[in-house]
Amino acid sequence: MGRIKPIKTIKLLCLIVITATLIALSSYWGSTVIALPPPEDTPEEILRTKIIIEARSPIDGKSLTAAEYIQLQAQLQEAPPPKLDPKIREQIFLLRIRKTLLQFFPFLNF
Repeated sequence: MGRIKPIKTIKLLCLIVITATLIALSSYWGSTVIALPPPEDTPEEILRTKIIIEARSPIDGKSLTAAEYIQLQAQLQEAPPPKLDPKIREQIFLLRIRKTLLQFFPFLNF
């Protein structure tokens, strides 16, 4: 009878060690793959040294050359885009306030 207790203790200890090892290995299984960037991603050091020779239009987002971008910036400084009507601005402001209030008080249905 005294011999059964040490055997059960050894079996329990082995079970605990095996379970802990499996849990540790399964938690590290995909972490090495996630930590690396994709191979087609350009390193930041290369991007910092790259000279930008193309730009996007701030009006419609079309691709522009550097010369076209400078011309567009000069035109925008001379004649800025038209302002919104004050009534429309007020409506947008009120809609933003309404949206904020509905986030805090969802039971209000106005």
